[in-house]
Amino acid sequence: MDGRFVTDQQQLLAELARAGSENRREDALVVSPGARAGAWAVKVKSHVDCNVYQVRAVVIGDAGSMPVEIGDEMEAVNLAESFLAQGTLAAGKYALMCRVGEKNVFHVVP
Repeated sequence: MDGRFVTDQQQLLAELARAGSENRREDALVVSPGARAGAWAVKVKSHVDCNVYQVRAVVIGDAGSMPVEIGDEMEAVNLAESFLAQGTLAAGKYALMCRVGEKNVFHVVP
């Protein structure tokens, strides 16, 4: 067994002993056979309102080739911008988008 792994585990146990497990946040993602991808590439098409944009999924091809747009446009929220102010992200930017609850979200700094 890797000595570093043992040391990391010992440090984790010591941290949990000091702080308690209620302060530790962990997330997990379980994907079953036939499930859809958890994230996909999109291209920003237009601004809707505040930090909401119209985006369209893209397929990434070989190196040196432009991504190909597929499917219909959908709304997505840019988490890098304020929820209260008008967004300034330019159309044509690419992002990695995830589905969180009922919302599509991505993070691109304008």
